[in-house]
Amino acid sequence: MPSRIQALRDQITGIKRELMQLEVLRPGSLSRQFNVCGSPGCRCKASPPQKHGPYYHLSYTRNGRGGTRSIPKANVPAIRVALTNYTRLKRLVDRWIDLATELSDLEFEQRPPARKPTKRA
Repeated sequence: MPSRIQALRDQITGIKRELMQLEVLRPGSLSRQFNVCGSPGCRCKASPPQKHGPYYHLSYTRNGRGGTRSIPKANVPAIRVALTNYTRLKRLVDRWIDLATELSDLEFEQRPPARKPTKRA
C-alpha cells in the first residue's frame, strides 16, 4: 500500500505541474454564424444564398451569470486556445480530486483507530 500512496502523490505532483503550464483561461463556447441582411437584391437572398459571415460569438457562464461577446475573426485562434486550456483545467482538477480522495482513503486505512475518550468522574 505504501507504493500506491507514493504513486498517487506522484500523479498529483504531475497534475500540479500541468496546471502551472496553463496560462490563458476562458470558460464558454465559440460559435460561428452566418447572417442574412435586409437589403433586397443582396447576394444573401440569391438562390442559393451567399450569407454574410462568418461571425464569431463567445457564450459563457461565470459566477452564475451568462453572457455573449462578439469575437473578431483575428482573435478566434487565441480564444480557442483559452477555451481548450479551461477545459484542460477542469479535467485536471477533477482528476486531482479523484486521486486525492483515493489517497485520503488509503491514509485513513493505515492510521490506527482513534481512542475513545474516557469518562471522568
